Amino acid sequence: MPSFSQSSRAVCAFETAICLFNQYGFNNIGVDRIIETSQIAKASFYKYFQSKEQLIEICLSDQRKALKKEVHWVINTHKNLSVHEKLTRIFDLHANLDGSYHLLFKAIFEIEKRYPDAYQIVVEYRNWLIEEVYKLLLVDHVNASEVDAQMFLFVVDGVMVLLLGGSGVDDPEQLIEGFLVGVG
Repeated sequence: MPSFSQSSRAVCAFETAICLFNQYGFNNIGVDRIIETSQIAKASFYKYFQSKEQLIEICLSDQRKALKKEVHWVINTHKNLSVHEKLTRIFDLHANLDGSYHLLFKAIFEIEKRYPDAYQIVVEYRNWLIEEVYKLLLVDHVNASEVDAQMFLFVVDGVMVLLLGGSGVDDPEQLIEGFLVGVG
């Protein structure tokens, strides 16, 4: 949680913003809607967040931090899991509309031009994830390349598009299997 965590009003506005951005998008939600929904005074809001852009950056940074922590946990804590099992858990962590990646995924399409600094948070996370997946792939597949790790992220993104479009994924395990067959 960012440094404003000592203020219940700031935390309320922050959590409200994440929910509203997830549900309606970055461009459809303004500061006034966040203030109204979180039921805080406008002055209180601006005491902690100088602009909508800063709030978006804080929200994306928080989601990025949570995802990095969870990915590290999967990779480093579960030494007994195979690479396949770790990739499946990382996949499940990302291909989920209720997860932290949803906001970062949504940002890819909505904020690049309007909020370029916030967009860089998403780019940094995606590059970091590709690198982590690449290192993981090298454990079992010596011929793996960064392109293989990028393909993993593309599979995740494809599933997110399907989920956002109302379609489900029949067998996510089969997607991971298919991906691993093509590695190296």
